[in-house]
Amino acid sequence: MRSYLHKIFVAAFASLVLSACTNNNFADLEAFVEEKKARPGGIIAPIPTFKAYEAFSYSAASQRSPFDRPIEVREIAQLQAISSIKPDETRAKEFLEQYTFDSLSLVGTLERGEIDWSLIRDPEGGVHRVKQGNYLGRNHGKIVDTTDTYIAVIEIVSDGSEDGWVERPRTIKLNGI
Repeated sequence: MRSYLHKIFVAAFASLVLSACTNNNFADLEAFVEEKKARPGGIIAPIPTFKAYEAFSYSAASQRSPFDRPIEVREIAQLQAISSIKPDETRAKEFLEQYTFDSLSLVGTLERGEIDWSLIRDPEGGVHRVKQGNYLGRNHGKIVDTTDTYIAVIEIVSDGSEDGWVERPRTIKLNGI
């Protein structure tokens, strides 16, 4: 019986506590909300407009990079001044002369002893050492200058006439530059 009285007492106390919460004393909160609603609404600024992106077109891509050292114009002029420009057909062909010039790529350089070597990759994946004075490519290309980033080559190509030959400068740049 005691637990029964205890349950009744707890229920009565809970109802008394809950009845105290039913007091509608929100007058100050309601006044605050009414005051805020009575104010005029503000103006929202429009979303800013952005200028359209205009892509830059680089028009000098086909020209020589300003960071590459140009082939000495004097050397080329001196080589072209020789009246009897023609390839030496009696010279023994070097290994890299069996490939087209465009299929060869410069993959690195090394120094062995006093000689600076350039490393050329052929289209089959082989890597070959070359230095100034070696030949490569099918057009009698002779290496005239080597640096860490490129190889300068002078090719002897036909000018279209029967026995006419001209020299053409070309370069092979280091892969990844």
